[in-house]
Amino acid sequence: MRIAMWSGPRNLSTAMMYAFASRADFAVVDEPFYAAYLARTGLDHPMREAILAAQPTDPEAVIRAILGPVPGGRPHVYHKHMTQHMIPGIPRGWMTQVTNVFLIRHPARVAASFSAKYDNPTPADLGFDRQLELYEELCAQGPGPAVIDSADIRRDPETMLKRLCSALNLPWDGAMLSWPEGGHPADGVWAPHWYGAVHASTGFAAPEGELPALTPAQAALAESAMPAYEALRERSI
Repeated sequence: MRIAMWSGPRNLSTAMMYAFASRADFAVVDEPFYAAYLARTGLDHPMREAILAAQPTDPEAVIRAILGPVPGGRPHVYHKHMTQHMIPGIPRGWMTQVTNVFLIRHPARVAASFSAKYDNPTPADLGFDRQLELYEELCAQGPGPAVIDSADIRRDPETMLKRLCSALNLPWDGAMLSWPEGGHPADGVWAPHWYGAVHASTGFAAPEGELPALTPAQAALAESAMPAYEALRERSI
């Protein structure tokens, strides 16, 4: 099985990658389209030059790798993807050849967390509208992919991961609930900027509290993303 997990930034996506990496039957790949996305947009992301040097910038090369041999000869592979990377010009036809899952998080939490790491983000940077667009494209071509909310995972990791495994026809593996402190060899080169909290963890964080207080700019970002989030939330497992 090739799982493509689609989320925006700051969505529990790295913790979910670590959960699947803890399974003996899974390899994991971290944001394979990141360099291609930066090369086409010209965006000045943190560690841009290192990212461009570390990954193929040709999306066709990325797709060949995604659909090619699984790293380490494992039975399955988990690809962590950012929805905002799938800009026009990056092909999407390959998505019907993998098992897609959509990971969502409340826009207020994403806006607050992402703004702390990246200056002056736009709605496109958060990826919510693109996430819904990709989901609807896949629904038009077959059964709707599974959708899972990060808040539900943090509220009850074991129940929600069991539910996800069932939706994917995977056997449950309790190893998914923990991982070693300090990161994973599959981490992208951008990990030092973005992954500090998860590197310090050995499992999923406790349930989230109240929604954060937002600046006016953050509130506008969150408001713009709410329709897409709510549409996907209605379909969550």
